[in-house]
Amino acid sequence: MLYRRPSEPHAIEVVVERSIYLVRLRRHRNARRYTLRIQAATRDVVLTMPPRGSVKEARDFAEKHGGWIAARMGRLPKPAPFAAGTILPLRGTPHRIVHRRGARGTVWTETDEAGEKLLCIAGQAEHLERRVTDFLRREVKRDVEVAARAYADQLGVKIKRITIRDQTSRWGSCSTTGALSFSWRLVLAPRYVLDYLAAHEVAHLVEMNHSSRFWRLLLRICPDMRRAKVWLDVHGADLHRYGARKDEPVRRRAPEH
Repeated sequence: MLYRRPSEPHAIEVVVERSIYLVRLRRHRNARRYTLRIQAATRDVVLTMPPRGSVKEARDFAEKHGGWIAARMGRLPKPAPFAAGTILPLRGTPHRIVHRRGARGTVWTETDEAGEKLLCIAGQAEHLERRVTDFLRREVKRDVEVAARAYADQLGVKIKRITIRDQTSRWGSCSTTGALSFSWRLVLAPRYVLDYLAAHEVAHLVEMNHSSRFWRLLLRICPDMRRAKVWLDVHGADLHRYGARKDEPVRRRAPEH
């Protein structure tokens, strides 16, 4: 338990210029001092404490660095919830979400008279967010299945199963049993980026490491590897804002006194 007391909170609130930020507390056995970081993917503020640190010291440290918290949170990309009017980059191409309440069907794409790409959602408004999420997961599962199995055939390896998750720390993973997992957010990236991640994880079925042999193998089967890695370095973090609700950054207005 790293000296956590039963009554010790898992988070504290810090007020900065009438905005309240939730700061999650985390003890680490190797920490020698208090540190703050912002997890861009989850929009969390995390304060790491030494094993014997106190909540009072943690609160004092967070309040002292309140301006830094506010500035860093303010620089995060604005949330883009799945709602009518949101522009969503489906396979890297901007699509505007449009609610078609009286239409038949569930989710489909079309192009309007002005040439704008649309992602159309039928049914009641309260189902829109779930239907967009389900649609994106189905689409990325189909794309990943095609790409990964093509690379597996090329390398002569077998995939046990493919799952789609909402991973925040990685875009894909490969187990020693041959199970592959991918982030659903890859459907928001250009197709060559998804192809690269599929090739990356399938290549691990041959080389379960990141040795020079692994990278040579990956480059051979995926010539777009370097371009995809650059795209992820530049734009990858931005993909995590899609589907986030506007109130998800843990911040709200403090009441006036």
